[in-house]
Amino acid sequence: MILLISDLHLQEERPDITRAFLDFLAGRARAASALYILGDFFEAWIGDDAMTPYQQSICAALRSLADSGVTIFLMHGNRDFLLGKAFCKAAGCTLLEDPTRVDFNGQPVLLMHGDSLCTRDEAYMRLRRYLRHPITLWILRHLPLRTRHKLARKLRSESKAQTRMKANDIVDVTAEEVPRIMQQYGVDTLIHGHTHRPAIHKLTVADQPARRIVLGDWDRQGWALQVDEQGYSLAAFDFGTDVIGADRPGIGSTEIRNG
Repeated sequence: MILLISDLHLQEERPDITRAFLDFLAGRARAASALYILGDFFEAWIGDDAMTPYQQSICAALRSLADSGVTIFLMHGNRDFLLGKAFCKAAGCTLLEDPTRVDFNGQPVLLMHGDSLCTRDEAYMRLRRYLRHPITLWILRHLPLRTRHKLARKLRSESKAQTRMKANDIVDVTAEEVPRIMQQYGVDTLIHGHTHRPAIHKLTVADQPARRIVLGDWDRQGWALQVDEQGYSLAAFDFGTDVIGADRPGIGSTEIRNG
C-alpha cells in the first residue's frame, strides 16, 4: 500500500491539522510501504537553518515513521520550495524533483505539485521561474533570518490577495498542459495537488484513456490517496477519525475510487 498527500500547509496556528497529521503518521501511515508528500507540506519555509521547535517536532515525527520502515518522499510546493537536504536528512525523507515519474502497480505514473500546470496565470509563472532559479535560491538561503521572515510574510499576503482576485480558471490547471506533459513523460496517470480541488478526472492522452488525480488540501478534513492492488482510492476523513491500521477510510468519508 502506498499513500499520497499534499497541501497540509502545516503551521502552529492550526493545531487541529497538526494533530490530525501526527495521528495519521502514528496510525494509518504505519501500514504503508511508502508515503509521498507532494508539496505545500508547510505553510511557509524560509530555510533549513531557521527551523522552529514546532517544525523540528514535525521533522522528528517523520523520522519516527521512516525508522519504522516506511519510505518517505517529499516534493517542493509553492509555499515550501526552500526545504532542503538538511531537513530531509533529519526527517529521513527523499526529496523528489517536480515532476517525477514513478511506477505504481507496474504502471508509470507522473507526480507533480501542480502549480507548474497553471500556465494561464502568467504573473505567477514568471514569479515561479524567478524564485526557483538557482541564483535566486542561493541568495534567499543566505539572506538574514529577519529579512527572510519579512519576505515570506509579504509573499504569502500578496499570494492570497491575488488568488482572490483571479478567475477560477486562471488559478486552476491549464487543460491543454495536462495531456502535453503526460505525453512527454509517457504516462496515463498524473497525480498532483496545489489546486485544492480533489477529484479523479478522466481524459484522453495520445488517443488512449488516461486519468488526472487531484489530491485534496487539509483544512476542515484530511485527504489521502491510497494505491494498492485494488487500484486508486482518493478519500477524505474527519480529523480524529482516521483509524489506526485501517485498510481503506471510506466509512463516513468522501471517497472517490478508480481502478
